[in-house]
Amino acid sequence: MTFSTRHGIFQQGGKSVYSQDILNKTDYADILFTETEKTAINNALIIRQSRGADVHYIQCLIRKKEIKVTPEELVRQLFLYRLINTYQYPVSRILVEATINFGREVKRADIVVFDKDRPNVQYIIVELKKPKLKDGKEQLKSYCNATGSPIGIWTNGESISYYHRKDPNYFEDLSEIPRADQKLSDILQERWTIDDLIKKDKLITERKSLKDLILEMEDEVLANAGVDVFEELFKLIFTKLYDELQSGRDKNRYLEFRNYGDTETELKNKIQALLDKAKEKWEGVFSDDAKIMLTPSHLSICISSLQNVKLFNSNLEVVDEAFEYLINKSSKGEKGQYFTPRYVIDMCVKMLNPAEDEKMIDTASGSCGFPVHTIFYVWEKIMREEGLDKSHLFTLEQKPARCTDYVNNNVFAIDFDERAVRVGRTLNLIAGDGQTNVLHLNTLDYERWDEKLDDKDWIDTYNDGWKKLKKLRIDKNSNREFKFDILMANPPFAGDIKETRILAKYDFGKSVGFEKIKSADVKKYKNIVDESKISNTATFLRVNGESLIRASDGTYRLIKQKAQNTVGRDILFIERNLDFLRPGGRMAIVLPQGRFNNSSDKYIREYIADRCRILAVVGLHGNVFKPHTGTKTSVLFVQKWDEKLCPKKDDYPIFFATMQEPSKDNSGDKIYIRVKNEPPPNSANKKESGVAEVRDHYETTPKDVNEYYLDTHGHLIVKHDLYNHDGLTKDGIAEAFIEFAKKEKLSFF
Repeated sequence: MTFSTRHGIFQQGGKSVYSQDILNKTDYADILFTETEKTAINNALIIRQSRGADVHYIQCLIRKKEIKVTPEELVRQLFLYRLINTYQYPVSRILVEATINFGREVKRADIVVFDKDRPNVQYIIVELKKPKLKDGKEQLKSYCNATGSPIGIWTNGESISYYHRKDPNYFEDLSEIPRADQKLSDILQERWTIDDLIKKDKLITERKSLKDLILEMEDEVLANAGVDVFEELFKLIFTKLYDELQSGRDKNRYLEFRNYGDTETELKNKIQALLDKAKEKWEGVFSDDAKIMLTPSHLSICISSLQNVKLFNSNLEVVDEAFEYLINKSSKGEKGQYFTPRYVIDMCVKMLNPAEDEKMIDTASGSCGFPVHTIFYVWEKIMREEGLDKSHLFTLEQKPARCTDYVNNNVFAIDFDERAVRVGRTLNLIAGDGQTNVLHLNTLDYERWDEKLDDKDWIDTYNDGWKKLKKLRIDKNSNREFKFDILMANPPFAGDIKETRILAKYDFGKSVGFEKIKSADVKKYKNIVDESKISNTATFLRVNGESLIRASDGTYRLIKQKAQNTVGRDILFIERNLDFLRPGGRMAIVLPQGRFNNSSDKYIREYIADRCRILAVVGLHGNVFKPHTGTKTSVLFVQKWDEKLCPKKDDYPIFFATMQEPSKDNSGDKIYIRVKNEPPPNSANKKESGVAEVRDHYETTPKDVNEYYLDTHGHLIVKHDLYNHDGLTKDGIAEAFIEFAKKEKLSFF
């Protein structure tokens, strides 16, 4: 007997009944329910004949009568089974379609569990029908407020939320609901270790993202809290990262970023003390006197929303998605710079193959995706050499000294957005265990960097990194050229640079003009007056120290260098980034597709080719940067000419590739690899990659009926063709380039 939405089949009494039509009529999925729960409900199915057709009925667990099966009823019976068998609530305490009175108006709740000692008082209300979280939660809140029920549950079948009603205005998240033999305080006071957080991570068990939770908090409290939302959420995420890190390195330590039944004032004092410890360990992100500005009530709700989320995963993507949303709301999106998706970053890192002894920089770093993923890539190399395995807590665990030395000495980042720099510093401080080289500087306006030395606050925060950066200058008195081995960046596209002071320092800040020589001035160009001295084939001439050109009509023009009035920001970044690289250094840079195609941009392509070997051009799908922008982009990979590492050639092959999988839909939502449609071709390697063990670890994640494949941290895998994801997907563009690079004997492979 089976129940499977993947195949859409019920089996009853040896007869197969296709349930696809039933399930397709609902917004519900089956990923929240276990095989045991499904099999039990499947056993209760009854098939009746009506006018020559099969009609499905089910024996209701509460009403004890046959009910016609609809998708919503199916989900209700599954949840009833869980209440009765997992949570051990007696049938006598449960009612379905329970009436809720709103004055003269009467509504019905899907499921109600009544209080043990007060049989007429609602204890848990379950709302199953609304497909949208905001609408469903509002209805659930109204039911809880009307009845005084302290616990509410909302689910659309794909995700689930548990709420504790503290008063009519505030609903706090619960990690779980109490069993029949427990009190609500047992759940609230349960002590958690890092292993508990891994096992019960809300992003896994409730199928939510950190961004979803932030949107909920904004709706609930933050929008009207009278605070800077970015700053307050940053403080909380910063504090929680510190708490997880401490427990990740001491498995027996209880997490402190939790409400264990504290009063609101006690909780605020505890979280403030934890923030103070985090500031002491990771300096330069918040001021010494930074305080949590949320009221105790608002803070309590935010803590309940965040406390069951594991921020650390294999690549900190959970945190980055949240910061991308927060920063785009304030400043970054206005400047045309959007955080690069982690799968694009990983492709670039794999293709440039950074080594432990190489210096790396990102000159438009944002939240430091390129530096952080470069760190992880080199760390894995180091750990393999040290004979150490990459564990499930890779980002949390104490690393060998070689790993922290690499971060502290070889990885740098620059950005002109102060908020983005603080985010990037946070992630790099974690990687460097308290040190980082992420600097708040305007990459393009390098002549004014030295003015920062007069800013005491800037020196207090950035001086250690600044001293290391200065040592990499080619000329100790100039901030123009450096000796980096690797540069990766996604510079802002929008906006032009118009300041003549800045443009004057760049080759791209100048253009060539042709000025007609006035007849009155012809005599000063003696060679022109006496044309008999000029060869008939001469086109360009040097006369009296000036350059001239002879036009086809026989007239002459004076060649003059003109200052540009405006230059695209990304164009200047190309030139600036090349100045950061030593000979033989290599770069990956994200650019608008037009820079590769437009005839008017030919001079840019020629400039690059004159200074570098063009290694590869990878066209990204138009959805990659949605929902922020639909601009078509490509990643350019180059290596600077060098006699030893990259000898200059006039003719050489270039690797071209185009991303075929969109990775996101047209709305900008990520597309994930589904089990039923896209089984990973290398799934035989799952055991070796640790996926099987992780799925066993997450008891709430069904192994056989989960709609999506998970990575080694239990997170969904984005469907792309850029590289092989830990042996779970096909080889992609990065692997094809590596093969090309080895064939071409490129110096870094």
